[in-house]
Amino acid sequence: MRARTRLRIKRGLATLRLAARGGARYAGSAPRLFAAAGEHRERLRNDLALRTAEDVTDTLGTMKGVLMKLGQMASYVDDGLSPAARRTLSRLQDSVPPMSPELAAQVVTEELGLPPERAFATWDPQPIAAASIGQVHRAITHDGRAVAVKVQYPGIAETIEADLGNVALLRRMLRIVAPRQDVGALLAELRERITEELDYRREAINQQLFADYYRGHPTIHVPDIVPELSTRRVVTSELADGARFAELATWSQAERDLAAETIYRFVFRSLYEAHAFNGDPHPGNYLFGGGGRVTFLDFGLVKHFTPDELGPLVSMVKHLCVEHDPEAFRRAMEQAGFLAPGAPLPTEQVVEHMAVFYDTVRERGPRTMTGEYASAVTRRFFDFRSPLAAYAAIPRSYVILQRINLGLFALLGELSATADWRGIAEEIWPFVQGPACTPIGEAEATWKAARKVPVHH
Repeated sequence: MRARTRLRIKRGLATLRLAARGGARYAGSAPRLFAAAGEHRERLRNDLALRTAEDVTDTLGTMKGVLMKLGQMASYVDDGLSPAARRTLSRLQDSVPPMSPELAAQVVTEELGLPPERAFATWDPQPIAAASIGQVHRAITHDGRAVAVKVQYPGIAETIEADLGNVALLRRMLRIVAPRQDVGALLAELRERITEELDYRREAINQQLFADYYRGHPTIHVPDIVPELSTRRVVTSELADGARFAELATWSQAERDLAAETIYRFVFRSLYEAHAFNGDPHPGNYLFGGGGRVTFLDFGLVKHFTPDELGPLVSMVKHLCVEHDPEAFRRAMEQAGFLAPGAPLPTEQVVEHMAVFYDTVRERGPRTMTGEYASAVTRRFFDFRSPLAAYAAIPRSYVILQRINLGLFALLGELSATADWRGIAEEIWPFVQGPACTPIGEAEATWKAARKVPVHH
């Protein structure tokens, strides 16, 4: 208890020092951003607000816990599930009732040592968005910055810990989602990633890593973290404005194509260069500004890859798509653990089964991502009737990779996005480093030449 009190006092003093430094000086853009964010406020009804930690536990115990996450994964398995139903399952988090203003303020006070109206110069008690395990408020700091403040639901950590402790139930669920996989390894990876997601301090570190990496990029933006106002259950970052995914879907096809190109570049440049993957391709995690400009939000689920983990992935795409060497591709699959060594299957069958995953980058030229293609990739991924299924596996290191691949294809399929995906990939692949093939690529090449590349972790 004394340690917690000391922490509160320390946080309170840090905030007071911030206030003393900044006074009531407002940055020129802060009030405008503050107002704009309010225009995008989700329709979160106050009369349904969660008012106590017990409300949170009761209401969100099944919706927000690990079982819901597994349910979202399981939704990919059923071929008969309509795209609309699948989208509904994946967006459950958007319809969660908000915390009451008093309950959100209680969490902020416990974490920062001051009530929100004192910790910030301006505080909006109504949330502007739902987050996966919390909700987002807009505020202005005492030194005039417009910020988004993500506040974690009280009690959610205990709820998820209880879910993670129910090993028998989790094993049964995972056998539905991935019946031929190493359930123990999947469970270990799930536990590690979700436990990380509960600690906003880790999310803040991950988000700042991406913000630093993409600083100055022509179309990719990641909001900076405000570290002195971020703790285990509260994370404060620069407030960003932009259109939501549903609004982007009403824009011209040309605008949708540009946005999709930026998302694609972000995913694979992060993997190949920063060696990090933001593993939550949820439509709510993007804001769109036109001309291909995309702001990326929510870095609670980030996987960092070691050179040993990344090497086989690089080898697989190089051997299949560039060198056209099926046997080398098969050996790389075995090295990564995707395929059992010596499986009694001809290499042509292995390539045929896997080709759908690389279909968009095997040849140059424009290619439209469709919902049908995204569904075909998902069906192939979960094709337990295939002769390959008995010898294939998802190694623990790549569980998150497969999740974002499936999510990325689904997202681009919703946009019916067209691009020369192979040309864009060649710009990013470390073994090609091809020339820019689009206007965004040219702007990106200029950015890349001018910046000092942060060291990846």
